[in-house]
Amino acid sequence: MESKRLRAQTPRVATGSTFQRPFTLGIEGGGTRTTALLADARGREIRRAEFGPGNVRLLDDRALVRLLRRVAKQFEKPDAIGLGLAGARNETDRQRVRAAVAKVWKKTPCHVTHDLEVALMVGRALRACRGGLGQPAIPVVLVLSGTGSCCFGMAADGRTAKMGGWGHVLGDKGSGFEIGLRGLKAVVFYFDRDGTWSRLGERLLAATNCNEPDDLIDWASGADKDAMAALAPEVFAAAKARDRIARDVLAGAAGMLAKDAATCAGKLAKKNSPVDFVLSGGVLRNQPAFARKVATEIKSRWPKAKVSTQKHDDVLGAIALARDLVSSLNPQPSTLNPSTSHKISARLSPTEERNRRSMNFDKLPTRSAITLMLSEEARGAKAVLGESKKIARIVGWVAAALKNGGRLFYVGAGTSGRLGVLDASECPPTFRAKPEQVQGIIAGGPQALTRSIEGAEDDPDAGARAIQFRGVGKRDVVIGIAASGRTPFVWGAMAAAARRGARTALVCFDPKLKRRAGVPHLIVAPGIGPEVLTGSTRLKAGTATKLILNCITTLAMARLGKVCGNLMVDLDPKNKKLRERAVRIVQMLTGAEEGEAWVGLEKCGWDIRRINFQ
Repeated sequence: MESKRLRAQTPRVATGSTFQRPFTLGIEGGGTRTTALLADARGREIRRAEFGPGNVRLLDDRALVRLLRRVAKQFEKPDAIGLGLAGARNETDRQRVRAAVAKVWKKTPCHVTHDLEVALMVGRALRACRGGLGQPAIPVVLVLSGTGSCCFGMAADGRTAKMGGWGHVLGDKGSGFEIGLRGLKAVVFYFDRDGTWSRLGERLLAATNCNEPDDLIDWASGADKDAMAALAPEVFAAAKARDRIARDVLAGAAGMLAKDAATCAGKLAKKNSPVDFVLSGGVLRNQPAFARKVATEIKSRWPKAKVSTQKHDDVLGAIALARDLVSSLNPQPSTLNPSTSHKISARLSPTEERNRRSMNFDKLPTRSAITLMLSEEARGAKAVLGESKKIARIVGWVAAALKNGGRLFYVGAGTSGRLGVLDASECPPTFRAKPEQVQGIIAGGPQALTRSIEGAEDDPDAGARAIQFRGVGKRDVVIGIAASGRTPFVWGAMAAAARRGARTALVCFDPKLKRRAGVPHLIVAPGIGPEVLTGSTRLKAGTATKLILNCITTLAMARLGKVCGNLMVDLDPKNKKLRERAVRIVQMLTGAEEGEAWVGLEKCGWDIRRINFQ
């Protein structure tokens, strides 16, 4: 019975024939649901199923694995997988997905991408099934409006462009979420202005089970993205019934989608050239009148636009990606699983070697283990001293940069990144530095400060983007921190900084490490040797890193006149402890009484350097 029902749902199911391997599994996940489809070698549909939401940003690692395991239980083992999930926009996200796939489908090749690329591939999938060419001849821009929204384009040469896709808080213009939200905002605005409750307002009260307009306050404060998007059909229904407010909301939504679509196209083609615009997503597929309005708006902004509405499921695009993998399969095991496709470097960094002094570390008496650890720390400090000449050069760079309006950036991952952020965060209170003068960049962003996000360090493009979006230029200094000296995120950042004219340096602990294509300008690499606990660079390498960063910022600030003798004369005393320290500093420098020093500092806005020391 199930087979007959599946065949009735789609004309692509093969009848009266045997399915042929290789089997390809396409998976497309969005904010509302995940669709999976298994196809055979001739593109015939074997089975289809739907599951819960598949937005990577809303699923932790466990939930992601659970979702994929539910999918796996419904299908025969595929020979290749094409998988596009909402939110998988950068390499860190995709590595998370690859790791989950490897747990569910061991040694099965999988192309992991975001839902937008999958949707854009649908046309190619259909052409491939018909024996046609898959590569578009002119740029294609996908205009997606579902629960969320985004425009994503691809040129014939493979270049891509994007507008939107920032989520419901920062973006999602013209999406179901925004249509529902704008509908609510419009009805309460006109209620305040005119004192009358509109037909659209009546529909929205019924949809939210609210009794009166005031009840919408509590409802809206607790509504999630899906609940708000669920109001969009009410706005469309009201517009069909000629409600003026609903029509205004939809006109605005159509205009915003069209504007983003044209802007996206402008990144790939000239205004007078042809571009295919493909309307996709639940809102545009299920609301033909709205889709026609969006198409009209696009054509008014892009004269040679060809606009069509995508009628087929986006999951077909995932099948196309899986078919690409099948055609390029290599029997070597290393190419079958993206999570194991890399090779381990032949030469270990010293931080990854075993320390002969700690071979029996787990069996040492506690006091002996402490002695061993501290003696290794002392070795690390001695090795740092051997790099003092190079550290002094960096101090000069940083002092000159800060004096001339430049900035210092630390870039690192894991412990190295946290140490950079720590040193940067101490500069404003210690030296009254502006927060932007010394900045820390850590792979994985703010959340990596408090929890491990190991995969984030493997994305050099993310490091380059961080440098780009911080506006690094020729007046700045960028210091990469990587204990092993190999972190791709750090190298990507340093390369981007060098291209933008900044001075670059690397702090690492591999004395044999060489520059790559002139990057960085200087390498500081104390030979501290292996860690007591093999590979745990939060230990000796962490201490050595802290020593180096302490020297750089402390001495650079001293050169800028923020130190007198061994006193911090430009600290920012914003709490009781620091105000008391400021008073003591003034007393030591002037011989004034405590009360006199306190009053003087209050008059000077607690700026020690404004005190007259004569």
